[in-house]
Amino acid sequence: MTKPTIGFIGLGVMGKPMARNLLKAGYPLVVHNRSREPVEELAAEGAEPAFSPAGVASRSQVIITMLPDSPDVELVALGEGGLIEGVSEGDVYVDMSTIAPPVAVKVAEAMAEKGVRCLDAPVSGGDVGAQEGTLSIMVGGDEDVFNEVLPIFQVMGKTIVHCGPNGAGQTVKTCNQIQVALTLIGMAEALVLGAKAGVDPAIVVQVLSGGFAQSRVMDVRGPRIIKRIFEPGFRSKLHYKDLNIVRETARAYGISLPASALAHELFGAMQAQGWGDLDHSAVMRVIELLSDVEVCTAEG
Repeated sequence: MTKPTIGFIGLGVMGKPMARNLLKAGYPLVVHNRSREPVEELAAEGAEPAFSPAGVASRSQVIITMLPDSPDVELVALGEGGLIEGVSEGDVYVDMSTIAPPVAVKVAEAMAEKGVRCLDAPVSGGDVGAQEGTLSIMVGGDEDVFNEVLPIFQVMGKTIVHCGPNGAGQTVKTCNQIQVALTLIGMAEALVLGAKAGVDPAIVVQVLSGGFAQSRVMDVRGPRIIKRIFEPGFRSKLHYKDLNIVRETARAYGISLPASALAHELFGAMQAQGWGDLDHSAVMRVIELLSDVEVCTAEG
């Protein structure tokens, strides 16, 4: 069976390895990005470069976007020179960004008027999951369209779940970002407490990783942050954006999320300190600042 041509827009920390995995799996790939370097890099590996979202859409049957925020998705999908100007009836548009659920629904409704079927399919797993093709993918949209796109998702992810109609994938991702933020903060507080008491943080990570406190967050980020490696797998400014979505969603449903509100403030403090481009695990630096201690290994 002939594989569909995939258009991929947004070749950042997550998008580029996701696109590369599709290329390695044998999918014809058309790529576009605001900065041209990653486009040229993937073109050297066999992808076709494009110069606008509409140009990507006109050459693809399945279009994927991986963009920073809701306004970016609206602009790329519906703006001047956007996807909507290049799509054809029967195409599938999959947004894998993390955006507000109502925006996902708005874009899907606009695309439906052009005969385009839409899925919102945000991901979790960070840069490591993107590189290894083991992302968790939460999908909203028609189940038949989900099943049609499933082989593509299976190239990029390992845990792939149809969550409900358009917007449902983004709602589940909002829940995910609450859990990840609070786990990062809990890990940070544990390490800061241990450091203040004179315990080697490597010992703290070793012990917590073998007990009930073990988590994927600690497995992936724990060894890095005790070595003070804060290069972004997922930039804190993007998680802060996601926590804004959490607040908007909570207001829309009239629910109270007190711990999420605290997480929002701590991630906001990171932005005020100029740490927006650091990994989200660098929230530990805020706890360090408040506690007048620095976490480092005995070797460090």
